[in-house]
Amino acid sequence: MKTHLPKIDVQRRAWRVIDAKGAVLGRLAVQVSDALRGKDKPTYTPHLDAGDFVVVVNASEVVLTGNKESAKSFMSYSGWKGGERYRSVAEVRAKHPERLILHAVKGMLPKNRLGDRLLTKLKVYPGAEHPHSAQQPVPTAYAG
Repeated sequence: MKTHLPKIDVQRRAWRVIDAKGAVLGRLAVQVSDALRGKDKPTYTPHLDAGDFVVVVNASEVVLTGNKESAKSFMSYSGWKGGERYRSVAEVRAKHPERLILHAVKGMLPKNRLGDRLLTKLKVYPGAEHPHSAQQPVPTAYAG
């Protein structure tokens, strides 16, 4: 018995569009990370990049449950002494709403070179418009 390793055809990656309007952030991030890794395909292999490209639109209209809008905060560090900066979800949503989804999905991907490569296949846009119509993306329903 030999272990079968699937051949990943890079030319045949699909493009998916997911509408984040009214979607719960964590549940949406799980669906997006599974599509990026290829976990919903029968040829899933943990150490290979077998997933599809994912375009998330309407990122500014994603929903957080409970009081996370005011209580949850994002920390960034400049590298300098005293350079910690905390921002609430409301502040991040006002300036860069796509970072909410990027941060949630990045936390669900592997913390290695594969995870970095997978994250480049994620495209997030705050509105309904996106420049990837030439790739003929397939609309994927949010199942949350």
